[in-house]
Amino acid sequence: MFEYFYHEILRRTVVSFGSLFNNITIKHSDNNGNVTSVVKVPLAYGPTQKFLARLEQSSNLNKPVQMTLPRMSFELVGLSYDPARKSTTTQTFLTSSSADKKQEKKAYLPVPYNLDFELSIITKLNDDMLQIVEQIIPYFQPAYTISVDLVSEIGEKRDIPVVLNNITMTDDYEGDFSTTRALIYTLRFTAKTYLFGPVSSVSSDVIKKVSVGFIAGDKTNTPTREVVYSVERRATKNYTGTVTTTLTKNISDSDRFIEVADATNIPENTYIYIDEEEIYVDSKSGNTLTVVRGSDQTVAAAHVSGTDVKKITTDDNQLIEVGDDFGFSGSLA
Repeated sequence: MFEYFYHEILRRTVVSFGSLFNNITIKHSDNNGNVTSVVKVPLAYGPTQKFLARLEQSSNLNKPVQMTLPRMSFELVGLSYDPARKSTTTQTFLTSSSADKKQEKKAYLPVPYNLDFELSIITKLNDDMLQIVEQIIPYFQPAYTISVDLVSEIGEKRDIPVVLNNITMTDDYEGDFSTTRALIYTLRFTAKTYLFGPVSSVSSDVIKKVSVGFIAGDKTNTPTREVVYSVERRATKNYTGTVTTTLTKNISDSDRFIEVADATNIPENTYIYIDEEEIYVDSKSGNTLTVVRGSDQTVAAAHVSGTDVKKITTDDNQLIEVGDDFGFSGSLA
């Protein structure tokens, strides 16, 4: 039933969540309003209790080798299924490999899960805490959306809402004046992500050619005629990027005669590609092509002299990318 796969979705979501709080800074000013220091608040992954224990064991914050305040930490504290976003469990979708657009991939619809996070902010001064909190909460109303590359194998990117659920505050200031103060705000978030199952290749299962046979006979059931009609997919644009020749004159969107620099390698009854327009070559005389404009529902447009003319060949048929439109070529046998 089970097979090995690992898309790193949970890890990517955790990293993306933490990156939201990478650039929090605080400023200290003197009585004249002049900025005396700018401090970037450090962020680490780990529980709040770990940092509190460090503070209690190393209470003198003046030494450079010890932990200083302010600082922030976050951790993943929960993972739960979200039935409100449930989709059909057996439904699949086709896509392509992000590395090779020609390879079709199949995957089941993802499973919705909620990731619960806690972001802890620890400061010594109340003003430092207020500066940090005020730089965070205006973006959550109550959700802030981040884009996460969930499955890089198929280039699956999704917008993940991060919801701010609540904020709690504590002030661990007990004891004498030598005791280190730790002002703590805890922000609880929920990230609504998706988990994907294994991705399989279905390139060998894609139908690329269809043949239909017609047989006609008389009353003796002896076939007197047999016709086979075959259809294959045909590229409607140039994928190889190979330039065959160039235009030697400007053409409008309605011209049916095209002048090219060299028509030797452009046979009749083939297709060429100029900018984003597919053109059918009906015949040629020297370097003048008689064409049909805007083939396969492409838009006929004006082109200037010197524009590249690319020929669509059978090599392009093998490079059709998943999701692209394509035409059909039929033959009788």
